[in-house]
Amino acid sequence: MTERKPAMLVLEDGSAYTGSSLGAEGEWVGEVVFNTSITGYQEIISDPACWGQMVVFTNPHIGNAGVNPADMESSGPQVRAVLARKICQRPSNWRSSGSLPDVLRAHGIPAIEGLDTRGLTLLLRRTGPLRGALSTRSLDRDRLLQVARSAPAPDTLAAQREAATTARHTWSTPLDAVWLSEMKEPLAAGASSPRVVVIDCGGRQALLRHLALMGVQTSVLPPNATLATVLAEKPQGVIVSSGPGDPTQATATLALVRDLVAQHAAAPACNLTGEQTASNDGGPGIPLLGIGLGMQLLALALGARVMPLPAGHRADNVPVLDLATGRIEITAHNHGYAVDPASLAKLPLVVTHTNLNDRSLEGLRHADWPIAGVQFQPEASPGPHDSLHLLHEFITHLTERAPNA
Repeated sequence: MTERKPAMLVLEDGSAYTGSSLGAEGEWVGEVVFNTSITGYQEIISDPACWGQMVVFTNPHIGNAGVNPADMESSGPQVRAVLARKICQRPSNWRSSGSLPDVLRAHGIPAIEGLDTRGLTLLLRRTGPLRGALSTRSLDRDRLLQVARSAPAPDTLAAQREAATTARHTWSTPLDAVWLSEMKEPLAAGASSPRVVVIDCGGRQALLRHLALMGVQTSVLPPNATLATVLAEKPQGVIVSSGPGDPTQATATLALVRDLVAQHAAAPACNLTGEQTASNDGGPGIPLLGIGLGMQLLALALGARVMPLPAGHRADNVPVLDLATGRIEITAHNHGYAVDPASLAKLPLVVTHTNLNDRSLEGLRHADWPIAGVQFQPEASPGPHDSLHLLHEFITHLTERAPNA
């Protein structure tokens, strides 16, 4: 068992919490948020959308199943810190290759257990995310308070640039046996294999795994890619991934998305279920799908506004209503911003999904063009797969739209 050392977390409002350190030693600042997911702690800590965040886990016990490389959503932990009530140091799972504390220490990530996570979560629900200073070396509350208050505001950080890929690549990582046995999602027999470009804003690797399982030819481009770079790939479709931070700070990606949207002005009108088609050789009218941050960028490019949520949506158990079918889907979320419904009044955008907890907007589509997005993660794993059909429908549309591509 690792020797337990005292640690302290002080928030910018003056609140202080003490616990025991199980991760790296040192001092850090970051945005403190909470996540109510019951499972998937490994996916959460490695989700690039968590870059720079100190994540409070409301589930009282995490780490039971250890950590394995196959379920990482990126090259390693992305969180600034793990804050928990209890962290298991002796995991029990046949896929485990190490304990959560061991992995966090290896990557220089602090972890505190023994915290009053209930009290901390209730505070964050009232105030929204707060800047915090965490130290395993100094328990001087007043000094840490000043450190927290002097930390940069999260919405001024270039989180997307830090979390996203920096160069073009394709998905070539072998799929884990569990993915192959339980998550097979091939295209229908005889269907063509579409070419898709993923604009990586800091998305999860689960998206690339699902596309690989469906037989999609996927190229991943960095968030500062240009329209010419995208068109050079000759894609049948473009997916703008999820990612961290304020979407208005993602200026390079927003410029690209605006250019992609502008292509539709020169293309025949069509939607994701219509008969009309556009050019399939990388020209006008490439179908677009936005996920999480990607949907927010699509909305901004089409003239809508985004707004910060009071406390953010970070969970794998959020009920969302599909307005077209009336079906309620349990979905996974990890975002602090949402599209402002009031900004849609004069825009050709149709709301497709609504959050049943707070009635926030969860999905959009263009009334005439093959452009759509959802705020949640249909590719999330582990977690609910109720909305995975959205990814399938997008890919199926591409194969029907360009059967000989």
